[in-house]
Amino acid sequence: MRTSGILLHISSLPSPGGIGSLGKEAYAFADFLHASGLRIWQVLPIGPVGYGESPYQSTSVFAGNPLLISCRSLREEGLLDYDDAEEFTPDNPAVVDYDAVRPNKDMLLRRCFAQSRERLADAVEQFRRDNPWVSDYALFTALKTHFSGLMYTAWPDEDIRRRKPEAIRKYTEMLRSEIDFHIFCQYLFRRQWMSLKQYCNERSIMLFGDMPIYVAEDSADTWTHPEIFQLDRNLIPKKVAGVPPDYFSADGQLWGNPLYRWHRLRRRGYDWWVDRMRGMASLFDIIRIDHFIGFANYYSVKHGMPNARSGKWIVGPGKKLFQVLNRELPGIRIVAEDLGCVNDRVRKLLDWCGYPGMKVLTFGFDSDESNPHFIDHYTANTVAYTGTHDNDTVRGWADKAAPEALAFAGKKLGFSTPEEAPEAFIRALFESPCDTVIVPMQDVLGLDGSARMNFPGTTGGNWKWRMKPDALSSELSLRYYTLNRQTNRR
Repeated sequence: MRTSGILLHISSLPSPGGIGSLGKEAYAFADFLHASGLRIWQVLPIGPVGYGESPYQSTSVFAGNPLLISCRSLREEGLLDYDDAEEFTPDNPAVVDYDAVRPNKDMLLRRCFAQSRERLADAVEQFRRDNPWVSDYALFTALKTHFSGLMYTAWPDEDIRRRKPEAIRKYTEMLRSEIDFHIFCQYLFRRQWMSLKQYCNERSIMLFGDMPIYVAEDSADTWTHPEIFQLDRNLIPKKVAGVPPDYFSADGQLWGNPLYRWHRLRRRGYDWWVDRMRGMASLFDIIRIDHFIGFANYYSVKHGMPNARSGKWIVGPGKKLFQVLNRELPGIRIVAEDLGCVNDRVRKLLDWCGYPGMKVLTFGFDSDESNPHFIDHYTANTVAYTGTHDNDTVRGWADKAAPEALAFAGKKLGFSTPEEAPEAFIRALFESPCDTVIVPMQDVLGLDGSARMNFPGTTGGNWKWRMKPDALSSELSLRYYTLNRQTNRR
């Protein structure tokens, strides 16, 4: 079936409190999708954000981001009392001010914990029993606070760094209230997320999640399961992830994430990966695996190197991992983010898995018609985008494109000016043979490069864009409903 959707992260919704949340604005967006004939809502990773506010450097692959909890919804349920004036109101509602949002949301959630922990005690306890990861995550998060935010490898108590049983018991008792608070927040997040998911599914809308292949070095995941990562005796990564130098970067990209001990995971039947994917499948109808390339072959750089030039490619787990996932999780829907260094090994693995890969339309006009992202090369088993969170908006691309590239795109897609580019790109995408097409909300609104979500390789100033409260309209909904009908997408 031919479908279409929009990429809009939860944080970008125009919710109260200075950041998008799982409250009524999320339900209003679901209503907009339904009325527009759009059947997919894609979001970025929903875990607690890490360094630089990046959702791709989360402190847990299993946890939800407490900043996305709707305090208004908690108040409507009678779980939290507060006045509107106590909730942060930003001077500029078009961006997220994380430094102001975080302490305000934390204050309100702690009040909710104090007011409703007894009322919700049974439900929270059941949630804890059903989700074994949450106790480790909550202890890790409490310990981070206790040790003034230090990376876990720098915690002054070696016994808790290494998770010695006596140390676990000691700190679990010492930090019991803080641990219970973080478990409580995870329960609230999951409760609100699953309610939104049910609302979307009842309206034939699929939630499309994003899963980074790697975990953050300073995370509950590496602390809890150091044996599955390439760490030395001091728990410091031996080798880290990245990508080699290319046309865009002479030094390559040094991501710094610890790499997996795939041989050890294979001996364990890839149990950690099965648990991770099972968790994702409970939250999402479709899962995008970021950097799918790394399963075929991954780029390994010695820890401490100043750049990624000295790395080398290592063979990944390949089919063996996906044979296990297919057996343990039949029917799981996966999209492979295969952008980057695609070689024969990657192509063979993708063909064997049968997962759709990705195309990005703004990538298709920087050379000639042999470019793999040129629209004439698109096929049915592909998820095609105008752009992703890592790219400029279409309008931003058109404003900055070389004259020959803009003329090439304009001739192919039928537009003359940068202002006309977003609508032309979107129509071409919808008319393409791809079974699934996704448009970032910024392109739906025709916004320029100031609305870009992320500049890869930079920290600070990213992940902040928010949609204005009056952005959705019946006229916009009708336009997309008509476009879906015209292109046989439903």
